[in-house]
Amino acid sequence: MSVVAWIAVGSLAAWGWLLLGQGFFWRTDQRLPRREADGHWPGVAVVVPARDEAEVLPLSLPSLLAQVYPGRAEIVLVDDGSTDGTGELARSLSERHGGLPLRVVSPGEPEPGWTGKLWALRHGIALARADGPEYLLLTDADIAHEPDSLRELVAAARTNGLDLVSQMARLRVASGWERLIVPAFVYFFSQLYPFRWVNRPGSRTAAAAGGCVLLRAEAAERAGVPESIRQAVIDDVSLARAVQRSGGRIWLGLADGVDSVRPYPRLADLWRMVSRSAYAQLLHSPVLLAGTVVGLALVYLAPPVTLCAGVWGHDAAAGWAGGLAWAVMTGTYLPMLRYYRQPLLLAPLLPFTALLYLLMTVDSAVQHHRGRGAAWKGRTYARPEAAPDR
Repeated sequence: MSVVAWIAVGSLAAWGWLLLGQGFFWRTDQRLPRREADGHWPGVAVVVPARDEAEVLPLSLPSLLAQVYPGRAEIVLVDDGSTDGTGELARSLSERHGGLPLRVVSPGEPEPGWTGKLWALRHGIALARADGPEYLLLTDADIAHEPDSLRELVAAARTNGLDLVSQMARLRVASGWERLIVPAFVYFFSQLYPFRWVNRPGSRTAAAAGGCVLLRAEAAERAGVPESIRQAVIDDVSLARAVQRSGGRIWLGLADGVDSVRPYPRLADLWRMVSRSAYAQLLHSPVLLAGTVVGLALVYLAPPVTLCAGVWGHDAAAGWAGGLAWAVMTGTYLPMLRYYRQPLLLAPLLPFTALLYLLMTVDSAVQHHRGRGAAWKGRTYARPEAAPDR
């Protein structure tokens, strides 16, 4: 066989493994587990870190204020050095909508060795613990919740003995670029952290989605969070690992009724979202970066390239293997497009989307080596081992 044919066969073999051996990552049926109400509704503190969120807060905060929860619950919004009036707007929304009690606090600038979000969470969790809640709901300022969201999360945690329950919020998909890139973002995440593996008792795979995390307060203390992960840029996965390492049970799935309202209308907006943490995901390792580039090229780019090369070069083996690999890839992407209610005709475009993600990842490494690191909302974070300890 030709070299092109061998590459096509290698890609097809990789897709055979991904289809059957990677935790059925492509399925979208991991939703909140069974829930039974026993009449006891423990206290919950909802902690919302917010930095310059005046644009999205009117769409998200009223949904938290309107939570229908039978037990005691309050919201602590941590205004993390906002310059757009986020704190004042939150108070105004609370006065206008009523509902759950709201406290707005400000922790000041992060101390050395802390990322901004985790510094805000530290302050909010410390205040919330004073009232002795059994659970903490950590949710981002751009996440809107259906009125029964908190009740369903608590019921799922209590029914199944879970210390951490996380839902991957349904991200906004409205613009053309969002349709092309956003469903693939969740698809790639689930491929990296198959939800079934995360949810299996005794599993070594740990992950969470930072936009919506219900955490047992006792488990947080046992894991020493957020102090133990204070330097983490990818804080949700680090949180899940810390809870799992301390003996806690974790669960991760796709959400129904938990939605992100943050818009990413332009390619540049989505590019920044991905590239700010992509190199951190690779542990700032040039070796892992090179392996990722080669892997993405073999798995996602090779199928259409070898198919075309096989057709034009009259190489039947390359054409058939490349075409089959592309077909399997397309088929695994269909469930995610259905979940996002997007046209299934987008599925064959996944190789082009993967190329964009490859370029975003390389750009993330370039920005790091230029000294810009993981930048977000005016802050740049060094790699963890470079950050001073306390």
